[in-house]
Amino acid sequence: MKAKFEDGCGPSIGARGSGVGNLSIPRQAKMKLLSFLFLASMVARSSQLTCLSDLRRPEPTDISVECGTSSMSLAIQICPVIYTGYNESLLILNHMFDKPECKGTLDESASPPVVRFTFPLNMTNACGSTFLTTSAAGTGIFADFSNIQTVNISGVVRSHDPTTGVVTYNAELKYYYSCAYPLEYLINNTQVDVSASSIAVRDNNGSFISTLSMELFSDDQYTNPLIIPSLGLELRTDVYVQVQAANLTDQYHVLLDRCYASISPHPTNSTFFNLFVSCSRDQMTTMKENGDSHNARFSFPAFRFVEQQNETVSTYYLHCITRLCEISTCNDFKQCNNRRKRDVSSTGISEATTLSSAIPIVTRNGNCKYGSADSSSDSESRMGLGIAVGILTLAVIVIGAAAVVLYKRTTHF
Repeated sequence: MKAKFEDGCGPSIGARGSGVGNLSIPRQAKMKLLSFLFLASMVARSSQLTCLSDLRRPEPTDISVECGTSSMSLAIQICPVIYTGYNESLLILNHMFDKPECKGTLDESASPPVVRFTFPLNMTNACGSTFLTTSAAGTGIFADFSNIQTVNISGVVRSHDPTTGVVTYNAELKYYYSCAYPLEYLINNTQVDVSASSIAVRDNNGSFISTLSMELFSDDQYTNPLIIPSLGLELRTDVYVQVQAANLTDQYHVLLDRCYASISPHPTNSTFFNLFVSCSRDQMTTMKENGDSHNARFSFPAFRFVEQQNETVSTYYLHCITRLCEISTCNDFKQCNNRRKRDVSSTGISEATTLSSAIPIVTRNGNCKYGSADSSSDSESRMGLGIAVGILTLAVIVIGAAAVVLYKRTTHF
């Protein structure tokens, strides 16, 4: 859809205003003329404040859209609006006439000057924006999931013509905006694509990925950060994982679809181990909370990769594919029959190259050296044997001496 503008749109500033008091002018014509003069005076005041040589007809590049993580922002160039016959107070966001927080604010410090609209991403308070969630089969790194959702947030800024009467000479302005937010992420993929917008229709891409973070803890209350010693964690040490969304609108919860460990921080062609995939969970993994709030939590005992058995420690990295689900649909995604199952030992998403955990997990390899202990035992054994032999020799000598003394006494008598 594109905005339509009539030829010669917008009155010339300072249009004829004399003759208002001429009694020969019909009453209806007087009312039209008064309305026109009132609008022209408003526009003239705005143009003196903000526009000198920038008055022109509207163009498709006059609006820009910023798709933030907690709010959306629109910026509309004011000079084409003034040229068309309006000012900043006559641009209305989604028919929100009675909400001051939804009105535009003139920013004369910008070059060229703009009218700014900013509103939160919340279904109950988004200044009339429309939320539409769509689903499609996953592709690329999400190809293993049959239902990937995207929420589209859209609306329109329209001009309000205060002219009374049957006709008007002011063109209607319509600025359509749209932001599309995917609701499935590979944690720490921080790429955000933002492009410009137009006066007619602008579809923009936003991302909630910057609100997501992963942390490792040492306790089941998730209060003490996990500190990994230089020699690595002891095998079977419990590792508590939390994926959290900060500053996220209340209508979404965090749902983990898959978490896995890989030897390489970039798991392309890397050995990996699935902690869980959808409903398939390793028997040692414990899920504490998933899809119920802005936190998703699980734990697993520290393990080591067999192929690192000849190394002093086993080092690996943790990755999670994370979904943001609307509260009303989270339970649907928890049902196994709504998501594609995959065996825990099957092939992983080798093309994913983004590091998830901020620090690698390091475990001791579990090998023990017995050389020192054996040497000590041998020394102690030899010492004990020497003492025993000495005592036995002494006993033989004493018995022999006693026998000689007894023999001499016997022969004397």
